[in-house]
Amino acid sequence: MILRLIEINLPKNKQQALEELISSRKEVLDLTIQPAIGFWRIPVQGDWKTRFSTDKILIRMLVLAEESQNLLDLMEEAFSEEDGFRINIFALEASFPSISEEDKLEAGLSYEGEKNHKGRVSREELYNELEKGAKITNFYVSMIILSSIVAAIGVLNNSVAVIIGAMVIAPMLTPNVSLSLATALGDLPLAKNALKTIFLGISIAIVLSVTLGFLLPVDPSLQEISSRTSLGLMDIVLALASGAAGALSFTSAIPVVLIGVAVAVALMPPLVVFGLLLGAGCYSLALGAFFLFLANLISVNLAGVAIFLAQGIEPRTWWDAKKAKKATVLAIVGWTMLLAILIVILFFGDLQILKL
Repeated sequence: MILRLIEINLPKNKQQALEELISSRKEVLDLTIQPAIGFWRIPVQGDWKTRFSTDKILIRMLVLAEESQNLLDLMEEAFSEEDGFRINIFALEASFPSISEEDKLEAGLSYEGEKNHKGRVSREELYNELEKGAKITNFYVSMIILSSIVAAIGVLNNSVAVIIGAMVIAPMLTPNVSLSLATALGDLPLAKNALKTIFLGISIAIVLSVTLGFLLPVDPSLQEISSRTSLGLMDIVLALASGAAGALSFTSAIPVVLIGVAVAVALMPPLVVFGLLLGAGCYSLALGAFFLFLANLISVNLAGVAIFLAQGIEPRTWWDAKKAKKATVLAIVGWTMLLAILIVILFFGDLQILKL
């Protein structure tokens, strides 16, 4: 069970309006329960200038993470224009005394007119987490450099263990899931940041691997190289499953480290193999590796968008949701067409090789 503590800062004269707003949710089904597991009112202390008086009040609510979205939407719609309005969301490790099954059932009821968000965290919490991951940082650049070098060494030595080590440190998951979320929400600024971060990571990995391919001997017959110069059905399935798992890991608030490895497996090795073969002058094989990387990149993002849509992640207002839906449909159609084109090119390329 995942809990969230929602904290809202409001003028004192809005306290009754908030309580009526929350209690109105139960009137639809004529229930006599609170939609929150816990509810506390805390007067806000002022400072010496106001002689310790203030017209603000802090209200805290303990809710199930999967039920937080409806509450947040209600409060934002009702109070977003109020002076000093702010909502803070805190993740809780535990709460005592233990929450009974009856409390869980009552807090988890769905109400008429509200969307069911079972099994996921709130849109605001998800956006805040992925917005940070879409930005270019020194840590991101450093980990891309290190993972590219380690992956290149693993490929050149035909060592699966070293390649897996490179996947553990490759920061490929968050920016790609950020792009999927931006597509689902129709958020252009987030999409631009995610694309910049992804393209920077790709560029760094290519430059490093091309340099290593030029300086070091590259044997295209090695298993870890030859297996990444063509596209198969299992490669697409792997990338789709990895992208879906990546999106689910964020929406479910579970650790993403191991799932990030799965996404990196689909992206980093083909990219590094492309650079190594390009540096070694094996242009035809390098092109095959690059097509495999592009197909995996498209599949990861396509699966991520599908998961976000399936979980009902969309903008709060209907007009933003309408714009986001159009952008999402266009993105899905475009990615699907690109993926189909890549599969056809590689399929006919394999047929030509067989004829020869």
